Amino acid sequence: MLPFRLYAAVLFVLSISLLFPPFCIGIRSFPTRAIDGGDAFELSSAAWARFSEAPDYRNGADCAVSMNKEMVSSCDPSLVHIAMTLDSEYLRGSVAAVHSVLKHASCPENVFFHFIAAEFDPASPRVLTQLVRSTFPSLNFKVYIFREDTVINLISSSIRQALENPLNYARNYLGDILGRCVDRVIYLDSDLLVVDDIHKLWNISLSGSRVIGAPEYCHANFTKYFTDGFWSDPVLSRVFSSRKPCYFNTGVMVMDLVRWRQGNYRKRIENWMELQRKRRIYDLGSLPPFLLVFAGNVEAIDHRWNQHGLGGDNVRGSCRSLHPGPVSLLHWSGKGKPWVRLESKNPCPLDHLWEPYDLYKPLRHYNAAKFQALSSISGSTLMGFSSYLS
Repeated sequence: MLPFRLYAAVLFVLSISLLFPPFCIGIRSFPTRAIDGGDAFELSSAAWARFSEAPDYRNGADCAVSMNKEMVSSCDPSLVHIAMTLDSEYLRGSVAAVHSVLKHASCPENVFFHFIAAEFDPASPRVLTQLVRSTFPSLNFKVYIFREDTVINLISSSIRQALENPLNYARNYLGDILGRCVDRVIYLDSDLLVVDDIHKLWNISLSGSRVIGAPEYCHANFTKYFTDGFWSDPVLSRVFSSRKPCYFNTGVMVMDLVRWRQGNYRKRIENWMELQRKRRIYDLGSLPPFLLVFAGNVEAIDHRWNQHGLGGDNVRGSCRSLHPGPVSLLHWSGKGKPWVRLESKNPCPLDHLWEPYDLYKPLRHYNAAKFQALSSISGSTLMGFSSYLS
């Protein structure tokens, strides 16, 4: 039996908690964890407000005029569609990537971003939505919730744990996630910068019946992306018998979503992932299924649109240099990320090219006004979807 005073105190605390519940936005409470390579801190709304507002980039006189300048629809045919994932771990990179696209676009107001957020990310999709809105007030975008159970049972272990993140597989489902009126999209990873006009990439033609376009690297050792068991199996290895496969990086792709949906390419990729669960045929994460389905039948885009590998290799994270030739897109694929290395005071030389696009602010510079804005979250740009699979 509790003493009367202690009993009264417990009742008081319970009543206060019922009348004034703790401030919490989103799907679940936020744990404490470290992000951006810094010390651990609480994932509160204040932490997610620590980004400067980007400059307001406007269209030039030669840009197509939107059908409705007051309320831009994702079905507007004048738009350039870009899909990216949005999560707490790569948030700093995502913001820098968006900033780079807008800064170099000839018609930034005609760019529409489709952000795919994980259902159980430490930062709820509503908080991420408000963060994007406060950092890019005039940006055209939607945030979609990706149900992790869509793909979790298809993911096999990889050589690096980060590659097992279910959100890495969201690109497989863009044909289902995005509205049917979106018939073409550019998929971009969160660890890159676009330093050229994104409209040039958007206007690339996909010839014949090709579904995706990407820079190809035909001098790479293609065999290393699959196990010896795959190549020794005459049935499995025959998949490449009628085409010349070349490596391509799935972090930068132009995708024809009409052909994607018609050919049920989501299911084709899933079939290979199901086989991988039964018998190991590759060691990397989401890349090999794309290679199995598309390698040898990709619209080859100029290498300038994916100077990849700047994050170093998947084991040592060593520094890399640029490939020869012009550069339109810098991609820190690999283990090392520029914001982590800059934060730890151990950057690679090319990480300094990323730094001018970084809008992240140290805690001491965080703007309290943005924290107040988060208390009035609007779900108008949050597009949720449940199970869309048959």
